[in-house]
Amino acid sequence: MTEIPIKTGLGTRYLALDVLRGMTIAFMIIVNTPGSWGSLYGPLAHADWHGFTPTDLVFPTFLFVVGNAMSFSMKKLNEMPSAQFYRKVLKRTALIFIIGWLLNAFPFFDYQEAGGIQFIDLTQVRLFGVLQRIALAYFFAALIVYWGGERWGWIFSAVGLIGYWALMFIFGEAGDPYSLTGNAAIKLDLLLIGEDRMYTGEGIPFDPEGILSTLPSIVNVLAGFGIGTLIQRKGNTIKTVQLLLISGLILIACSYLWDLAFPINKKIWTSSYVLLTVGWDLILLSALVGIIEIWKKNQWTYFFQVFGRNPLILYVLSGIVISISFLIPIGEISLKEYLYSTMFTSWLGPKNASFLFAVSYMLLIWLMGYWMDKQKIYIKV
Repeated sequence: MTEIPIKTGLGTRYLALDVLRGMTIAFMIIVNTPGSWGSLYGPLAHADWHGFTPTDLVFPTFLFVVGNAMSFSMKKLNEMPSAQFYRKVLKRTALIFIIGWLLNAFPFFDYQEAGGIQFIDLTQVRLFGVLQRIALAYFFAALIVYWGGERWGWIFSAVGLIGYWALMFIFGEAGDPYSLTGNAAIKLDLLLIGEDRMYTGEGIPFDPEGILSTLPSIVNVLAGFGIGTLIQRKGNTIKTVQLLLISGLILIACSYLWDLAFPINKKIWTSSYVLLTVGWDLILLSALVGIIEIWKKNQWTYFFQVFGRNPLILYVLSGIVISISFLIPIGEISLKEYLYSTMFTSWLGPKNASFLFAVSYMLLIWLMGYWMDKQKIYIKV
């Protein structure tokens, strides 16, 4: 088994980070590609509005890991001349944003009822999405820590979360400022983006990765950055694990206290939701640092390292491959529907079939990542 050398402690990266990133991508693929959206186990679905499920932890964990990795990469970026730093960060932001936007547009055409195809109008493609939020949150977090270091990161986090609460309360609908139709985030998006370029999965134009809710998501990246620098400073020790664990529990407790006034809600990315997800990320990371870095129980980690070494391209491939499977006809149905019906629903109940399809699809993407790892192909943006 060939592996990339990974330095722990004060090195350029650590194995626990790669594993956490890989676990996040694996779970993200599972929750994004069920066999049927109508047959989901509760933990594999987002909360309908207020509330929290394990699925609601996936996206903010990816942002946390972006910040964690940034705590290593910023050392090199800080040594660059300012102009070079800004070029590099802007280029990375633009590439990730454009890739996400093009993923929204893929496969760039629609079948017509009368026959033939018609290329879609790119001006009507949804503007924001998962990768776009990652790009913007990374961009602003990188600027904040470049200008003011870790200290500015913590200050922005506190001011940003409280300020977002104030904005949502003041500009939201009187009496119900955190509802789907009455929140300030949807009002701003409708004004600046327009309903034709917004997500409609809630039954109306509403974007869970819109403009205003990007503000608190930056804190997830900054938290990852702060924790990454803390681990590098204190080292992989039992005391570090204890600090992460206790801090995580405190944040979770604070999030549920804040929930009484500002409900935990992934779709408008509330401040209480940020505290809750960062708290859980600290607990997960404390466990991984203890198991992998301190007790050296790392024989099981390669599966997740495969995802962690090529996270962006594997996430993109997971969206492209499933989209292509819908385009390939097998009789009167698509390849995806054919495989799902013949290999899963033919012998399993609806929820088990949907879940097993999602796991099988995740393993297919893993095989692509495994091949890339063996070929030493690592695509970075």
